[in-house]
Amino acid sequence: MFNDIKIGPVTLHMYGLMIAVGFLTALMIVLKRGKKKGLSEDTIYGIFYCAIIGGLLGCRLLFYIVEFPNILKTPSILWDFANGYVVYGGIIGGILSSYVYVKRKHEDFLPYFDVVMPAVAIAQGFGRIGCFCAGCCYGAETTSPFHVVFTHSDFAPNGVPLIPTQLMSSAGDFLIGAFLIWFSTKTEVKGRTAAMYLILYGIGRFCIEFFRADYRGSLGVFSTSQIISFVIVAVGACMMAIAPKLDMKF
Repeated sequence: MFNDIKIGPVTLHMYGLMIAVGFLTALMIVLKRGKKKGLSEDTIYGIFYCAIIGGLLGCRLLFYIVEFPNILKTPSILWDFANGYVVYGGIIGGILSSYVYVKRKHEDFLPYFDVVMPAVAIAQGFGRIGCFCAGCCYGAETTSPFHVVFTHSDFAPNGVPLIPTQLMSSAGDFLIGAFLIWFSTKTEVKGRTAAMYLILYGIGRFCIEFFRADYRGSLGVFSTSQIISFVIVAVGACMMAIAPKLDMKF
């Protein structure tokens, strides 16, 4: 897999390109679905910008929290912006910043939350393809015929059969996005589509962590991401249960 692809004088960085494709695809999906639901296009664009800024800040902040012991030993980690972004931080930061933005506009957050999260899952699917191209978020060594061998990665071990966790995650994210779009047509209760995203993504992320081999921090036998997954799934389950009451307050 190659992260940098040269086309004449132009070099395409596949990781960044896939992130961009994911964001733009998500925006188009949200605009189309939001229009059908009578949501403000202006607010959707605002959420998009807030999610980018809040997501990037959240990614970095959670990385600092997870890496705090190492930062004390090596402070230069603080300004190494080429690496060090935690997806869960991006999700949390994006949701919080979008919530603040929507509430400042005195609009109901839950309809936007429901419309945005299926698209977020699809964007994450493209993002994981970017991870695959770069070789980050790689899987454990395996003797299974279902494997990938990196040859030019700056992150994954090269020349070693690895579980293709990036592609597994990508497929799971695309499936979650498609399912949520279908699920949204089957419920009229605000907040339940977003709650279902939290549940499904949290479960999927918890499971995929068992197959990954890159360092992600740990607490006991569980990785940091698995601990966060417990919380995300619990929040989603609570939202699912009390969604009718949230409809009146959010």
